[in-house]
Amino acid sequence: MRSIRNRSRVKSLSIFFSIGLIQSDRNMLQRNRARPKNRPMSRQTCYLVRFAFQEPVSEPPAMLPQDKLDLILRRHEEISSRLTEAPAPAVFVALSRELATLDDVASAIRGHRAQTSEVEGLHAMLADSALDAEMRGLAEDELRAAQARLAELEQELKIALLPKDAADEKNAILEVRAGTGGDEAALFAGDLFRMYQRYAELKGWKVEILSASEGTAGGFKEIIAEIAGRGVFARLKFESGTHRVQRVPDTETQGRIHTSAATVAVLPQAEEVDVDINEADLKIDTMRAQGAGGQHVNKTESAIRITHIPTGTIIFVQDERSQHKNRARAMSLLRSRIYDAERQKLDAERAADRRSQVGSGDRSERIRTYNFPQGRLTDHRINLTLYKLEKIITGEALDEVIDALITHHQAEQLAASEGGQ
Repeated sequence: MRSIRNRSRVKSLSIFFSIGLIQSDRNMLQRNRARPKNRPMSRQTCYLVRFAFQEPVSEPPAMLPQDKLDLILRRHEEISSRLTEAPAPAVFVALSRELATLDDVASAIRGHRAQTSEVEGLHAMLADSALDAEMRGLAEDELRAAQARLAELEQELKIALLPKDAADEKNAILEVRAGTGGDEAALFAGDLFRMYQRYAELKGWKVEILSASEGTAGGFKEIIAEIAGRGVFARLKFESGTHRVQRVPDTETQGRIHTSAATVAVLPQAEEVDVDINEADLKIDTMRAQGAGGQHVNKTESAIRITHIPTGTIIFVQDERSQHKNRARAMSLLRSRIYDAERQKLDAERAADRRSQVGSGDRSERIRTYNFPQGRLTDHRINLTLYKLEKIITGEALDEVIDALITHHQAEQLAASEGGQ
């Protein structure tokens, strides 16, 4: 098996302010004061301020490694120019993907440089011994505000320069399975799947169910779906793990709270170019479909079971009436499983070096508890507790949990890079 193609990554840089002196300009103060000082920060920036915000500095620190940032900007401009030349379709797709990964970085670099220039201008103005007291006071106020904004932009630039997960922009395969708890676990698995389905709808993503096994009392013993859209895997990848529920089941006559669980696995959907599977490594069996399905069931051998001999991975698909479609779905799932296994192996090796992963990565680990009597959701990995379970389970407030997990992960990456690990 050919290993996953590694994309080039931009190493995280330690960002410092670069402040010099330029010619003073009194009119700049009037322009600055006409612009709102307290521009609202993005949700991500607000989270990051709690982790790493620093007070504005009064002395010019070390020089920023501008040459490395210049390379990023030149590459961004080069790709933008090449895309206007109508390249071949395959080249166009590759360049578009690379441009998408550089857009945020280039924007952060330009924003940081523009703000640095503003701070430099204010320092130059304050260095003018002829500046009267009133204008000096105005300049000092403007400098404090400009330095505070520069600190925010520094954090945004650091985040933009963090190494990217090559799978972040891929579609995802979502697998939800009932765990301990019998019928209640299957019902909870159904609730979780509908939460992700509704969340995907709110994001404008497309959900296609690949296979499903319903529970005897409702819900699902297992359900697998493909979720397609921009940045799907980046948003959902931290959902993998064991989800625990505490509630009173409908079948409970004495009002006792029961605890059950379901497992969630989120895999990046692999394309044929990501994983090269040798047909000689596959054992393919056809058989009659099982379960409900009308006259078609048990009359044609449309079900497919594929075994990948080197890894022992087994995929079984029977949902489509066509053997050809079932085989295509089974191969898609197989590629994603193999891709994810290789990706996890690489991630584990990196995590052992820098100790920056979220949780242990063990899917048997309890990551989250849904307590319905208290309306409480707790994510145990980051000690996050929210009393809005009703909105989270419908997907409306799931972003609050996901944003917190992403921010925590980014903070760990920053700490690891700045600590030299």
